[in-house]
Amino acid sequence: MTELSFQLRHLRLSGQRFGDPQGAKVLALHGWLDNSASFIPLAEHLECIDLVAVDLTGHGHSAHRSADAHYHLPDWIQDIYELTQSLGWNEFHLLGHSLGGIISSLYAATFPEHIKTLTTIEAFGPLSREATSSATQLRESVISRIEIDNKEARHPPSLERATTARMMAGDLARESARLLVQRNLAEDGQQLKWRTDRRLRTISSLRMTEEQATAFIREIVCPVLSITGSKGFEKVRLNQQRRASLVEKLQVAECEGGHHLHMDNPQPVAQQFLSFLREHGALD
Repeated sequence: MTELSFQLRHLRLSGQRFGDPQGAKVLALHGWLDNSASFIPLAEHLECIDLVAVDLTGHGHSAHRSADAHYHLPDWIQDIYELTQSLGWNEFHLLGHSLGGIISSLYAATFPEHIKTLTTIEAFGPLSREATSSATQLRESVISRIEIDNKEARHPPSLERATTARMMAGDLARESARLLVQRNLAEDGQQLKWRTDRRLRTISSLRMTEEQATAFIREIVCPVLSITGSKGFEKVRLNQQRRASLVEKLQVAECEGGHHLHMDNPQPVAQQFLSFLREHGALD
């Protein structure tokens, strides 16, 4: 594993690189409040590919957005575009879990010429809400931002306490939770502090309507593999069922596990992913 750093136009992103530098180029995007360590268990079974896992802005070791900015879903698309340009990757494979899967699907729709394949784990396009909810959503978002600015930041007393809390919040195994927590914590003297930007916990300004969400999905032209957990999020399963017909080159697979199945049960997920890449000529 190699630590990476990417200087974008307005901020710096961090990440980790695994596997074979001469292998198929795969960019991996993690879920909300996770970080690039999300892909460490999976990477142990993907030694034949060149896997770059990035800490999304505000997560892990990556920079936070400026104090006058926020975390809007489309902004992550620009971050990824700048990152892949800095890598010199003109064509590559996308692998995303949860929020990372949502971002990956939007990216594949927006820059289809760059994406060879798309694999999502526990995600199937963006979340959506009725247009009539927009005013209420925006109101709640603004209030949540102001409230969090007025609250003192809370930090964990120990790695073990933080790991236990992450397990309970995310329904994942202790070893998996520890990997995520270790990368999301920094030592400040005798105190541990969260690296994660707490503004990520505020309410999104707007959700896409289903019409907008499906318009993006229709623009995905590359082969797509959607992997869900047998005990994963029901909303992901429902989105997959109602949107599957929109993706022309779609394969679906289910593996044992919950929302973080790629961490808790990585081998079958890796097998599905490698088989998919092999089928589409990415592996010798």
